[in-house]
Amino acid sequence: MSKVFVTGVGVISAIGNTLAENHMSLQQGRCGLSTSGNLPTRYAGILPFGEVGIDDGTLREKLRVQDPGVTRTSLLALHALKEAIRDAGMIPSQLGAGDTALVSANTVGGMCLMDELYRDVNRDANGSVFLSSYDPASINIYLQSYYGIKGIVNTIDTACSSAANAIMYGARLIRNGLAKRVLAGGADSLSKFTINGFNALHILSPEICTPFDRDRKGLTLGEGAAFLVLEREEDIRDKKVYAEVSGFANSTDAFHPSSLSAEGEGPYLAMKGALASAGLKEDKIDFINAHGTGTENNDEVESRAMIRLFGEPPPFLSTKANIGHTLGASGAIEAVYTLLSLVHQEVYAGLHCKHPIPGTGLLPIQAYRRLPLHHAMSNSFGFGGNCTSLIFSKAR
Repeated sequence: MSKVFVTGVGVISAIGNTLAENHMSLQQGRCGLSTSGNLPTRYAGILPFGEVGIDDGTLREKLRVQDPGVTRTSLLALHALKEAIRDAGMIPSQLGAGDTALVSANTVGGMCLMDELYRDVNRDANGSVFLSSYDPASINIYLQSYYGIKGIVNTIDTACSSAANAIMYGARLIRNGLAKRVLAGGADSLSKFTINGFNALHILSPEICTPFDRDRKGLTLGEGAAFLVLEREEDIRDKKVYAEVSGFANSTDAFHPSSLSAEGEGPYLAMKGALASAGLKEDKIDFINAHGTGTENNDEVESRAMIRLFGEPPPFLSTKANIGHTLGASGAIEAVYTLLSLVHQEVYAGLHCKHPIPGTGLLPIQAYRRLPLHHAMSNSFGFGGNCTSLIFSKAR
């Protein structure tokens, strides 16, 4: 089977509109979470969010998109995908080739335009321009049409592990000879539907989230998008390479619709399976970009799973303290951040955490520093106990 490498990256988040901007913000320890913003919700100015600093009109103008039915989720996805394609040096003939696949993830789909859809349906019997953009597949359908992609196209929605599963699926397509290159990632935008849903679960923090802190109060929602261009080893030649996708695994603890089991069976099995897939022992992992949502359940369970597997876990942090929980995009954005650590041999500060959780004693990385990294893990754990771990290894 072919080895899989990352040859292109694109990302947009609350701390930057490009890969370079995100990298600089991580190095500087910037937090993009704030109660100020343009989100049309009753919680604006009350709850913090990780909002991308570009409004829809500016995004449309920059991307030259005129179709009113294209949602913010699709705009964010297109923005990140354009950067990744450009970064990898892909040409139109490759995009339209049958051996190029598109695997993207999201949870919100077009639900960010629910108000507009509701308004149109109630005043116009002929329907709404937003109807075709409503479901999760609409983002990939739009991207497929925009670039004329003729290969495998698939949408993954496994809650917060969605984009990590998209990357894993993309790597498996290449390893099994079903594609030569894959555009893999995810996108999600803030929406009333998501905010109200998480608020109903009583897991939104009234303050900026503090992953892995003793006094954590819940998660902070964010938005963004990221894509990775995956290519098989035989085709990369002298191309720029970020890292190898060396290991991955998915598990489901099937414990509860929105909580992980106290023993952390799902996270433990995902991390252990990723190590087995990569052919690595536990002591070879130099850094973990943890799922770390800031909720009472997740952070303690993930901590216990790391201790169970590693004994003394390697340096870790949660970049949700920088950008919030971007749901279906989180696995891709955090994979990009993990790649930045590997490429630049550095780790970033885990923001806002001051006191370890009693019983675990674990603290995230407290300050930016240089560190020799060969293998790094990125964790994404979703509702329903759908847990995925990816391992990236330093290339060349």
